Amino acid sequence: MICKRPPSSEAALFGMPVAVMVVVALVDVVAGPGVGLLPLVSLGPAFSSLVGGWRFTALIGAVALLLCVGLGLYDDLFEGRRGFTAMISVAGVTGAGIVAALMRSRREAELASVRSIAEVAQRVLLRPVPLTAGALQATVSYTSAVAEARIGGDLYEVVASPYGTRVIVGDVQGKGLAAVETAAVVLAAFREAAHDEPDLIGLGERLERSVARELEGEKFVTAVLAQIGSSHETVFLNYGHPAPMLVRRDGSADFPEPPSYAPPLGLGVEGAGGPEPYSVSFLPGEQLLLYTDGVTEARDGDGHFYPLAERVHLLKDADANCALQALREDLAQHAGGPPHDDAAMLLLRYQGHGQGTSAPGG
Repeated sequence: MICKRPPSSEAALFGMPVAVMVVVALVDVVAGPGVGLLPLVSLGPAFSSLVGGWRFTALIGAVALLLCVGLGLYDDLFEGRRGFTAMISVAGVTGAGIVAALMRSRREAELASVRSIAEVAQRVLLRPVPLTAGALQATVSYTSAVAEARIGGDLYEVVASPYGTRVIVGDVQGKGLAAVETAAVVLAAFREAAHDEPDLIGLGERLERSVARELEGEKFVTAVLAQIGSSHETVFLNYGHPAPMLVRRDGSADFPEPPSYAPPLGLGVEGAGGPEPYSVSFLPGEQLLLYTDGVTEARDGDGHFYPLAERVHLLKDADANCALQALREDLAQHAGGPPHDDAAMLLLRYQGHGQGTSAPGG
């Protein structure tokens, strides 16, 4: 299923240079030669260098020169200097626009190269989650707070292990490359231990040891671990992370809290007990959303946090990807701009054996 997207404004941007020249020409014809608007035809190639390549800029520049000649002859401006001055202005702006377009294209090529490297790093660090894991359907959304970045300090993973489907969603303290390095450590440890450890407590202890070896000072990682087996329940282990949202078949939302919150990974006191596992029912037709605090702590212009519990209806779409995309777009609209923190969301749908993919609560 293809999710609906807002119409693109690319065509409008490419039409802007032509529209500007048409407006200048009409005003010049109506107002007459005394107003002296002819040099403004150069706005066409000036704008074209901002939205198109050098060929597009040269084409618009050629059209602008022809228009300049036509209007100059119509207004009898070539009997003096005004017509030639306008043509020189258009030619100069066109030349400068071509140079600017070439430089912009070079920068875009360099940025594309950097992005391709970032995409490879993302595939290594944050691999695409499996579309299905047993009776579960999974989809993920990730928005980095760093401009032009594809990855950050949030992490997620879904592993189909001999002991059930195991999931982690976490948030590394801080941003940038240091946070990415820490996320890589946690994910590597989780991917290995998820297949080896027979229970969730042992898995959590492996993660705690790995993080303690790598982190320095008071850095930490909040995380929630989940294990979904065949007993229609989910077992959680929470290291100071926001409680997951469980969407029931009737569309209501629960936020199962742990008996007591344990310190984040990296801040555990030696000799002290870790977090207590707790279980909740998770039935076919229900949904589980694990997320980072970049979601619930996103503020609008009035300083109000994002009301996740009030947006459960956005997850009714029969297509899980479209449902999560709708939630992501609503979050961006609430924040009214780029996020101030990384925001990761992992949606799991319990389809059940032999069941269809109809959305819960629909």
